[in-house]
Amino acid sequence: MMPENQRHPTGQEQSPALIQNSGQGKFEEIIIYDELRKQLEHVSLALFKELIWRLAWRKIDWRKLFLAGAVMSIAGITLPTFLLAYHRNSRFESPNGTMHLSKNLTEARLDKSHLVTSAPFVSLNSSIEAKESARVLRMRQNRRKTIDVLKVVHPPPRRSVPRHLQRYLQSLSSHEALLYAKREIEHAPLVENVGNDSYLYAPVFRNISIFKRSYELMEMILKVYIYRDGKKPIFHQPRLNGIYASEGWFMKLMEANREFVTKEPEKAHLFYLPYSSRQLELALYVRNSHNLRPLSKFLRDYVNMIASKYPFWNRTHGSDHFLVACHDWVQLSAFFFNHLLNMVIVWAVGAPAKQRTEPRLWCSGPFITTEHVELKDNAIKALCNADLKENFVAGKDVSLPETAIRIASKPLRNIGGGIRVSQRPILAFFAGKMHGRVRPKLLKHWLNKDADMRIYGPLSRRVSKNMSYVRHMKSSKYCICPMGYEVNSPRIVEAIYYECVPVIIADNFVLPLSEVLEWKAFSVTVAEIDIPKLKEILLAIPLKRYLQMLMNVKMVQKHFLWNPNPMRYDLFHMILHSIWYNRLNQIQIPQS
Repeated sequence: MMPENQRHPTGQEQSPALIQNSGQGKFEEIIIYDELRKQLEHVSLALFKELIWRLAWRKIDWRKLFLAGAVMSIAGITLPTFLLAYHRNSRFESPNGTMHLSKNLTEARLDKSHLVTSAPFVSLNSSIEAKESARVLRMRQNRRKTIDVLKVVHPPPRRSVPRHLQRYLQSLSSHEALLYAKREIEHAPLVENVGNDSYLYAPVFRNISIFKRSYELMEMILKVYIYRDGKKPIFHQPRLNGIYASEGWFMKLMEANREFVTKEPEKAHLFYLPYSSRQLELALYVRNSHNLRPLSKFLRDYVNMIASKYPFWNRTHGSDHFLVACHDWVQLSAFFFNHLLNMVIVWAVGAPAKQRTEPRLWCSGPFITTEHVELKDNAIKALCNADLKENFVAGKDVSLPETAIRIASKPLRNIGGGIRVSQRPILAFFAGKMHGRVRPKLLKHWLNKDADMRIYGPLSRRVSKNMSYVRHMKSSKYCICPMGYEVNSPRIVEAIYYECVPVIIADNFVLPLSEVLEWKAFSVTVAEIDIPKLKEILLAIPLKRYLQMLMNVKMVQKHFLWNPNPMRYDLFHMILHSIWYNRLNQIQIPQS
C-alpha cells in the first residue's frame, strides 16, 4: 500500500514518478504564467501613459479608446477566472495540499535567480496556517472563559402607583398600612404565568400570585429605619467575602438603599439592628475559650440601650425589629470535632432529661439572643442556621441563604455555565472538610465506592489539577449539600450558581426563603438516615423530572444573586421581602 500522501483524491494510487512529473509540469506552467503576467503589466502601464498623454493634448481617438477599454476589460475578467480555476484544481490535485505547491514554486523561483537558502525553508502558507491555528486556539480559550460570564437579564420596571393610592397610603399609620397590605395579599389576583417568557417563573414559587402581590405592596409601602447607634466594627461595617458574606452584603445594600430606608422612624414599618455576628466574634470572642456568654451579653445590652433611648422597641416588644446574622460559632472550636468526645457542648438549661443526655450545639443567632427574652421570642431573626431544634421559629424568622463570596469586588464570578446534561459525566459530587455529623457518614458509604459518585474529602491538588471544584459542580447532575457544623451549607447556593441540582442532607433545616420558594421544584432532600441509599434515590428520579428540576435551577438562579447594584427580585430584595412577609404574618386582622 502506498502512503496517504501518494494517493489521488479519487482514491486511485499514483506512482511516484507520475506524481513528480505532473508536479514539475505544473510548476513550469506557473512560472510561464508569472512571466506573462509581468508582460501584461508592462503593456497596461504603457497604454495608461499613452492615454494620459493624449488626454493632456486632447488628441483622442474615441473609437480606439473604446476598443482598448473593451479588450482590457475582457482580459481583466478572463485571466483571473482562469487563474482561480487553476489554483482550485491544483489544490485538490496536489497530493500534499497547497502548502507544498507554494513551497516548490518558491524554490523554483530561488533556483531561477541562483539564490541558495542557508536554512530549512518555511513556506508562507505554513506560517499563515500556524497563525490561523493559534488564532482559533485563542478563540476557543476565550469562548471557554466567556462561558463562565453570567448574562444578566434585567427585570421589568416597577409599576407606577396612581396618585390617589399614594395619597391614601401616606395617610395611613404604619400599623394601618400593614393591615391594608395583608388584606390585599389575601385577595391577590390570579397571575397567569406564561412560562420562560416571564421574569417570574411560576414553578419555582409556592404561590406566584401571592408573592407577586406581596412584592408589589412591599415596593409601595415598606419603610425601614436603621439605628445609627453602635460603633464600628461590630456595627455598620460589613464583611463582604467568605462563606458568611450574606449578612455583610445585606447590611451594605440596606444602608445604601434609598428606596426603602427612611430617616423618620415614626414612618417606619420595620427597624433594622445593623450588627455583624462575624465582627462581633472577631471583636469579643477569646480564642479557644469556648465561652460565648460575653457575645450574648453585649447584644443584650445593646437592645436594652435601644429600648431605653427610643420608644419603638417597647411599642411592639421588638416584633417589628429584625437582625441578619450568618455564622457558626461552633466553628471556633473546630479541632474538637475531630473526635466526638472532645466536642464543645452547651447544655440546654431546663431541658427534659432525654435532651440533657445529648450534646446541643448553639450557633450565632439562637444562642446570643437568649440573654434577652424579647429579642429571642419576638424579633425577626434572619439566620443562616435555620434549625428548628435551635429556637428558630418558622413563619416568624427567616432562613438566610449562606453564600460563599470569594472576591468581594466580583460577587457574580463563575456563575452559570453548566454544560449539557448529555455531556455531564458525574452523577453526584461532593468535596469538603470533615466536620459535623453528616459528612463522615457520607464518606464512609461513598468514598471511592462508585465511579458515578464523586465523593471526596477536601479536594486534593491531584484531583483539582485535572478538574477544579467549580468545574466538578458544572459537570455533575447532582451536587451533594450535606450540613456542616450546623444545618446550613454554602453548597446549596453554589449548586444553584453553577447550575447543578442540589441534594440537601440536613434534618430539621428550614430551607432559605421557603416562605415563597418551592424547593421541591429545583432540589432533592434526602434524610440523613438514607445516605446509604443515596445513589438509588437519585437514579430513581425520571429523566423528565430531572430536566425540569435543572430548568428550574436556572430560572431560580437570579433570585440568589448579590448584585452590586441591586435589581428587583434579586437576593437582597428576596431577603427583605421574606422579612416583610413574615412581619405581615404576625399582624392580626380585626374581625369587624
